[in-house]
Amino acid sequence: MNEVFEELRAALYSVWHRKWLALAVAWGVCLLGWLVVALIPNSYEAKARIYVDVDDVLSEQLGIAGDGREEIMRVRQTLASAVNLEKVIKSTKLGEDITERSQMDAAIAALTEKVTVTSQEDNLFEITATVGKGSLSDAENAVLARDVVQKLIDIFREEHIAGSRVEVKDAIAELDDQLEERKAELEAAEERRLAFEAEYPDLIGGSATLSTKIQQARTELRGIDADLAAAQSALAAINGQLAGTPRSIAGNAETGGARGALAQAQASLARLRGRGLKEGHPDIIATRRQVQLLTQQVASEGPNSISGTPNPAYTSLVAIRAERQAGVEALQARRAALQSDIAALMGSQAAEPAIAAEANRISRDYDVLRKNYENLLQNREQIRTRGNVQDKSIQFKFNLTDPPIVPQSPAAPNRPLLLFGVLIVGLGAGAGAAYAIGQLRSTFATSQKLERSMELPVIGSISLTMSDAAKALERKRVKQFAGGIAGLAGIFVILLAIEIVTVGSVA
Repeated sequence: MNEVFEELRAALYSVWHRKWLALAVAWGVCLLGWLVVALIPNSYEAKARIYVDVDDVLSEQLGIAGDGREEIMRVRQTLASAVNLEKVIKSTKLGEDITERSQMDAAIAALTEKVTVTSQEDNLFEITATVGKGSLSDAENAVLARDVVQKLIDIFREEHIAGSRVEVKDAIAELDDQLEERKAELEAAEERRLAFEAEYPDLIGGSATLSTKIQQARTELRGIDADLAAAQSALAAINGQLAGTPRSIAGNAETGGARGALAQAQASLARLRGRGLKEGHPDIIATRRQVQLLTQQVASEGPNSISGTPNPAYTSLVAIRAERQAGVEALQARRAALQSDIAALMGSQAAEPAIAAEANRISRDYDVLRKNYENLLQNREQIRTRGNVQDKSIQFKFNLTDPPIVPQSPAAPNRPLLLFGVLIVGLGAGAGAAYAIGQLRSTFATSQKLERSMELPVIGSISLTMSDAAKALERKRVKQFAGGIAGLAGIFVILLAIEIVTVGSVA
């Protein structure tokens, strides 16, 4: 620790011994540094905040509203784009001295670094522009910073209104062209499909439809088989009941037996026709069928048949049997027709695989073209509706919450801090120069340093003895040195005061 203090004391002595050199270097560095600081132009910063309103009630009701991300991304990409910055430069004083394209590119690159768009929240953005043109005064630079931000907002607002309309118009025009192409292709596909279906009606819809038809026919056939089995079982049951039921009950020969039942059936048929029922009515058909059966039965019995009173139960069973017999015949006919249709469809499917493949292709192409055409048509109507909504609600899309104002003080550089830094650097440079000169010269400030350097014992040291005149001269020089330091500090204070007054007078 003693060695550290010794070195520090030796360094201070070396600097103090060459204090005039240190003062001169400090003055030179400070004056040069303060001159450089004075030449740095002031940069002024202007800010503005805009709010992007993505919650459009009308668009939501129409079902065309998005989640807002598209609008937010558009704000971020559009505000500080190179195209917009070029317009800003051309419309402000930043472009007064620009005559070549290379100069414009350099100005755009420089302004890109000085213009920032930050997202404070999801829908709130802050635009910041820092401007400092050396050929302009501080007041002009302050106004220029405000103008840059305002111009950015104006350009964005104009491009959003006009750009949205142009985009919608271009999109609709493009969709119209595509719709015309798809319409022509769809009409041609429809003509091919109609021509094919006219030649091969069984293959309408392709082989997939043909397979579906076969499957449906088989399903229906299984249902008819089940119904036919049930109908045949019911017919067998009624035949069994009819076999055990007597035809007539002993009584009057005129009204008994099959003849009596035939008379009743004919009377019933007459009553039904008297009610105005058509010949195709189910009751007329059933009664007429019953009359036919009874007529055949009477004919088979002959004139010598047993007479008696007709058995009502037998007559009812005969009518039921006739009805069920008709139902069984109808189901059998339907079953035979379905079997014929299935055979024809399977024959078409197996005999003409190439035609079935062609049917598939035509049906598939037609379905794809029709679906694409409908999607394009729907997209066009949605875009047209969106454009109409935006035209009516565009003023609510973007709100300027904090308009840009002329800054009252420069944002950069921090001149008071720089002036103070130059003063510290100058004093440090002076002390460093004095210490370096002392190290270059082979002198020893203390006897201990001499002893360590020579590695020889030091017997003693002689103190400096000054006369009164020398002491007076030394005190005078110290005052002069202090005056030099005070002058340096005074210049710093004056420069600081000038900076404060200058900044205050910008507005």
